[in-house]
Amino acid sequence: MTPLVLPAEGVGFEAEADVVVIGAGAAGLVAALSAAGCGVSVVVLERDRLPRGSTALSAGLIPAAGTRFQKARGIEDSPERFAADIAAKSRGAADPSVLAAVTTAIGPTLEWLADRHGLPFEVITDFLYPGHSAHRMHGLPSRSGAELMDRLLAAAEREGVPVLTEARVTTLFARADGLVRGVAAARPGGEERIGAGAVVLACSGFGGNRALVRRHIPALADALWFGHPGNTGDALAWGEAFGAATAHLSGHQGHGSVAHPHGILITWAVIMEGGFQVNARGERFSDETEGYSEQAERVLAQPGGIAWDVFDGRIAAIARQFEDFRAAEAAGAVLSAPSLAALAEAMRVPAAVLEGEVAAARGRDRFGRDWSRTPSLAPPFHAVRVTGALFHTQGGLMVGPDARVLRRDGSALPNLFAAGGAAAGLSGPIASGYLSGNGLLTAVALGRIAGLEAGGRG
Repeated sequence: MTPLVLPAEGVGFEAEADVVVIGAGAAGLVAALSAAGCGVSVVVLERDRLPRGSTALSAGLIPAAGTRFQKARGIEDSPERFAADIAAKSRGAADPSVLAAVTTAIGPTLEWLADRHGLPFEVITDFLYPGHSAHRMHGLPSRSGAELMDRLLAAAEREGVPVLTEARVTTLFARADGLVRGVAAARPGGEERIGAGAVVLACSGFGGNRALVRRHIPALADALWFGHPGNTGDALAWGEAFGAATAHLSGHQGHGSVAHPHGILITWAVIMEGGFQVNARGERFSDETEGYSEQAERVLAQPGGIAWDVFDGRIAAIARQFEDFRAAEAAGAVLSAPSLAALAEAMRVPAAVLEGEVAAARGRDRFGRDWSRTPSLAPPFHAVRVTGALFHTQGGLMVGPDARVLRRDGSALPNLFAAGGAAAGLSGPIASGYLSGNGLLTAVALGRIAGLEAGGRG
């Protein structure tokens, strides 16, 4: 079903809301809660029976700087320092005005979610994600996106925000000047038309649309898609019909550590704390600490598109704070052995090669990785067979610092907003520009900004 933009003249609506939010992932729910807090009427339209989105597939970690959660742990950080880290990773490709708005907004947003809606955030301090100069990843107790979704949905229910499920928005109705007057949604009982004072596009990117991925991200056209199947590019189609500008459509977040064939995310902590990756020949092939996003393509370039995460018991203990890692152990994806020779036999790689790679993990190695800050691996040893995957796209509709969608001439559409994967992210045009957490960062921060603006308190 092709998303449409049709003239609003003469169209009648069965219901009205001050703010209509399309998509009930983290971006949409934060936008809805923010708008509802302004005292306006809000409705969220979700295509699935159970709202989960790509958020539920993630670890649910949101980077933020200068928060009280950091201060409680003695961590000194600031939005400016955070923005500098994003700019460095993206090689200056992030829009400066949006970058400043997002890194400034995210800390207060997490504190608002904690205080107003009871989300118990805490800072992860036992390992540092690649590219971050401070411990600033904030997560919930289970370290899972599913918990983040559950808590946001519970907050929406408490606030009386209606989330209409099995409601796929097919059409936006707009005036000639670009003002959106309402939407049409296909539901099991037939089409429903809802008038809108403002619309927030929170229906993510286009990673689930193989044709668009092949066009914009050909290197991952055949990669495992680890995002939500509903991410088919609807926001792009609507935006382009309005003459909206787009940016960085080749940008994306990959991940080089998805257990195969189990399809379970293996936290990059197993690498950052002193583990590494080898291919089917037992050989390392990169500096893994540069980032998990760019590692997806590197893993896929190995024989069979397969690699092994190799780590030890100390690292496994850190990784067990993540629900996904515990699930991988329960599924039998994590191999264990008392010696490297026994581990190599279980992996079916040459023992001498694997032992040589462990011995070479000293100082600064041939790939430029610095091993001076992590202990050497020690028994027991572990390994997980992994592949590379596409998690979400980072390109999308250009927005201003107020989350309003921009036309190609730089002017803003009157009442159309975008957040999360629907908006152009902060990672630039290539996978290596992705700083850990950029996806949920723009989902939550732009969701907050869009909701306040649409609700009249921006």
